[in-house]
Amino acid sequence: MAELAVTVIGHDRPGIIADVAEALSGLGLNLTDSVMTRLRGHFAMTLVCAGEVPVSDVESALDPLIRDGTLTVSVRDVPPEEAAPEKGTPYLLTVHGADRLGLVATVARAVTAAGGNVTDLSTRLAGDLYLLIAEVDLPDPDALRTRLAEVLDLEISLRAADSDLL
Repeated sequence: MAELAVTVIGHDRPGIIADVAEALSGLGLNLTDSVMTRLRGHFAMTLVCAGEVPVSDVESALDPLIRDGTLTVSVRDVPPEEAAPEKGTPYLLTVHGADRLGLVATVARAVTAAGGNVTDLSTRLAGDLYLLIAEVDLPDPDALRTRLAEVLDLEISLRAADSDLL
């Protein structure tokens, strides 16, 4: 079964998720993975769906969503994913403190330097307080703790992720 990646970005309004999900299910596409969020009044969705539908048919089905110019939609084929070797144990990383330029880059580079991989990341800015929450796969959590302590003067929490949850 083929997979497609669909992204929808633009001004938020009620009903975007319902409109996209109905259009895709109407084509016989099953949503397998998705991330949807609202970012300062803008909506962002990325999803993977499975089925035997050409990209052009999906674009046509989603065309009514972009007619008023408030949303942008893209659809592309996703090649089959090869099974990746395990790169470590899942952890939840939380960093919070004063906002500063380059914080996401610094944290992501530290994870990479520790031999890990960021699998999910979200941030929020509230006034001058910045919060970063990331799911990371790590072979050695102490290596990341050490690296982050060297490059950041912020509160850092790293704990094993609950393996019973997705």
